[in-house]
Amino acid sequence: MAEPSASLVIDVVSDVVCPWCFIGKRRLAAALAQRPDVAVTVNWRPFQLDPTIPSGGIDRKEYLRRKFGDDERIAALHDNVRAAAADTGIAFRFEAIERSPNTLDAHRLIRWAQPLGRQDAVVERLFSDYFLAGRDIGDHAVLTEAAASGGLDPADVRARLATEDDKDAVREEIATAARLGISGVPFFIFDGRYGVSGAQAPETLVEVIDKTLAG
Repeated sequence: MAEPSASLVIDVVSDVVCPWCFIGKRRLAAALAQRPDVAVTVNWRPFQLDPTIPSGGIDRKEYLRRKFGDDERIAALHDNVRAAAADTGIAFRFEAIERSPNTLDAHRLIRWAQPLGRQDAVVERLFSDYFLAGRDIGDHAVLTEAAASGGLDPADVRARLATEDDKDAVREEIATAARLGISGVPFFIFDGRYGVSGAQAPETLVEVIDKTLAG
């Protein structure tokens, strides 16, 4: 295998209940596939679309109606996301989602996966659990399963989730994103120099990768 011709760090500010972040993840993967000679480190950074959701979550239909109004508007929003995801292979099953979770614990799990190099696997599992299987990713049992599938020690994760471990650290990362002016996700940061907001097309992300590497 040839040695990488360049290296790049991409920080992705994201929330695991954000459908556009799932789309953005797939589009980033498609962009990186076009630059196989670049050694890329992707760091997943936390963001909460709604930190006011209680720790046990809330009924999904109730939450959406309170936030967006009538069912017709909600259906239109879901259809818009499905249409946008056509190029990604994601078959969103919004109708399967019963709970809107607080994602703080999910972000703690993603944080713990980073030093093990397992963030991408854990993030993919959480997106899939929520948007494809309708699972409650605020539930510690579901998070522990995601940890195990991503290569983390499930017993260790289960024990840590029962504590306050890293809650403040995650909140501080979210606050840092806010101080940087990040108010929507996904948000991609390339080598700490260029920021791109939204689930942009792979071609757009490739352009930013090339621009970053060109200095």
